[in-house]
Amino acid sequence: MSASRSQLDILRSVTGTASAKVLTMACAGLLGIVSSRIIIQSFGVDAYAQYGLLNGIRNLIPFADLGVGAVVLNVVATSEDPSRSPEVLRALTTSLRALALSGAVVAGAALVIGLGGWWPALLGHGLLDGGSLTATCCFVVFGLSLPLGVGTRILIGLRRNTMQAALQGIVSPLFLIGIALLLASGLDHRGNFVALVSYLAASLSSLALLVIAARLISPQVPRALHNVPRLRSKRGMKVVGTAAPMLVQSIATPIALQSDRLLLSHGASSTALAQYTFASQIFGLVMQAIIAAGIALWPFFARARARGEVLGIRRLTAGFLIAALAACGTLATVMPYIEDVAADGKVRLPTELIVGYVVLVAVQALNYPPGMYMTDERGLKFQVVPIVVMMISNVALSWALIPYFGAAGPVFGSSIAILVFQVIPNTWWVQRDVRRRRP
Repeated sequence: MSASRSQLDILRSVTGTASAKVLTMACAGLLGIVSSRIIIQSFGVDAYAQYGLLNGIRNLIPFADLGVGAVVLNVVATSEDPSRSPEVLRALTTSLRALALSGAVVAGAALVIGLGGWWPALLGHGLLDGGSLTATCCFVVFGLSLPLGVGTRILIGLRRNTMQAALQGIVSPLFLIGIALLLASGLDHRGNFVALVSYLAASLSSLALLVIAARLISPQVPRALHNVPRLRSKRGMKVVGTAAPMLVQSIATPIALQSDRLLLSHGASSTALAQYTFASQIFGLVMQAIIAAGIALWPFFARARARGEVLGIRRLTAGFLIAALAACGTLATVMPYIEDVAADGKVRLPTELIVGYVVLVAVQALNYPPGMYMTDERGLKFQVVPIVVMMISNVALSWALIPYFGAAGPVFGSSIAILVFQVIPNTWWVQRDVRRRRP
């Protein structure tokens, strides 16, 4: 495959995925506006703040997949025939075993914390009365749903990114339907179980993705499920080289980025937590599009490495940055109208929070192309030290800036830490690697 053909395929995949994600997130955004308004009007700002807290905390534990999702994605992406590949079968078997064990641990830990009454101490003042039961139920659902996440990795590896992005869009309508049913039942007057509805909607979406992915590489997934309990007769594959550094990333990144709500719950008011939740929901539309477009690059870089080809990132990075700034600038311009419609004017975002999110999204746009290039064993290992330093500095900066900037403090902290400890070293590594590999 020529370099120009590779770049054209990448452009099609990235723009297709980004377009599908933007369309999906636009629909999700509209439904999210409706959902947010219903939650705030029906249950109040405090219930909305608890929903934001619990909904965000699950993003703290994507490390529960133990890094094996990267192995599945790489193996599927480099396979010429995933439906018949023994390597794909072994990767799926190993991944499902790890995810089943990890999910059981997460669900068990949630039950222990709930029975011990420790959720208020862990989650801070953002919980309502009775919120401990909600938190327990949410994380039990999350843990039991972990094996379903294999479907997303398979679809990305198959370069069905557009399909994957579109299918994830069913979460928002499912969530809205669930909220409507919750209101109609009259069983939850305080809005305690709003977050649980969100978790259930996400699990149903993951199930749909797994079913479709299983059909595309049939009969690999049923065979892998059959092999999972047969530890001796059906061996998996060695995944430490890729999974271990990916696990470190999976621990560090969410602690750095998703701990913001937890820090605000302990160090700021419910108003600041609600502002952060609302801002993350709105600017998350752009962030999710960037993430989806960035992950769409992963299988192209993996296949290029397998074929001895070299793909650069300069033009891709510039394109990501321009698109991110354009989208965020548009959102910032119309934010007063969004506040009136989505939050009924009850949640207003301070200027520094809007500016902080524009900067954060721009930094993430710079971060994703080099990050997706560095998905082989060498690249993943290099990222371990910078990302751990980023995590520590991010949490420290976020906590230190909350007294001065309120809800915007963690956003500024994340922007600084990611730029200094990820964007700069990762870009340097990629440029060095491209020069090394190019004749």
